[in-house]
Amino acid sequence: MAYENSNAALPASAHPMAKPGYGKRSAPDQGPARARDFGHLPAREAYLAAFVDRLPEGAAMDAKTLANAQPLYGQQAVRTALNELSRAGHLRRVRRLAQGEGDTGTGTRWVFRTYWTRTARDSEWWNRFLDGDAPSRAEARGGGAPDDVPEERHQLRARPAPPSSAYSALAQLGRTAPQLILSAADCAALEDLAADWLARGVTADHLTRALSAGLPEQVHAPRAFVQRRLLDKMPPVPAPSAPCTPHRTIMECTGCGVPGRPEALPEGLCRACRAPQGTGDPGSRGRPVPATPEPADVHRHATQVRRALAGPHRGRADCSGRQ
Repeated sequence: MAYENSNAALPASAHPMAKPGYGKRSAPDQGPARARDFGHLPAREAYLAAFVDRLPEGAAMDAKTLANAQPLYGQQAVRTALNELSRAGHLRRVRRLAQGEGDTGTGTRWVFRTYWTRTARDSEWWNRFLDGDAPSRAEARGGGAPDDVPEERHQLRARPAPPSSAYSALAQLGRTAPQLILSAADCAALEDLAADWLARGVTADHLTRALSAGLPEQVHAPRAFVQRRLLDKMPPVPAPSAPCTPHRTIMECTGCGVPGRPEALPEGLCRACRAPQGTGDPGSRGRPVPATPEPADVHRHATQVRRALAGPHRGRADCSGRQ
């Protein structure tokens, strides 16, 4: 299978930008990105938090767009997760009155923003921050807010239904390694490479371990990083196994017709049929077969045995003096 040039830099995953007045805005004074930033959150919220944290400024933050952009969760799950992220102090949705609308620069309008911070903040911090959210110089001149950019329309590839095992393994990778969260478009682009691993006898768990072992604290281009590992660590093609040829002929004992493998029927006879007649034991070959005794001979022999056993007691007197 031919793959794209792995040495060429892969473009960042396309994510729709928000309409004017909407979109992601990063709160100030955040710590540097680390793999354990969202370890205090449940698995779903931690995954989506890490996904949102990688989005650029002005990215669309509505539940529908986020659901289409990542491979694991639908709109309802994303909406619930955003509520939980708000409770945890990572997110606030804000509307504010902005001036400078229109050609004259004198109009006003309401704009909607989603402030995001990877460093969780309490409600007191958010209140102080939002109270001091003054318009920037660009907004005062009518230049528009930083996220007031024309909407970019991207064709997001929806999650396949049902997804392949390779796609699912890539989608789940971000749960194990937050540095390697992939978008739905990333998973679709890398699906063929991951499928090659599985076709070579590798399990999905082994694939995840191979891709996530020894990660740096930050991975700036997850898709390019995963592609490089998929290519560099590709397992060898398993050697073809010898074909199993079914036995189409079964030997039968010439004497009794019992079926068996040829090695079990030397001379074409089973064990019982190879034995001399009347014994059933092949080990008696060459020895005379004893004749069956007559009944009179058996009776006479038994009488002799009884007399021999009773002989020593004859003639002994009992306690009454009788013989």
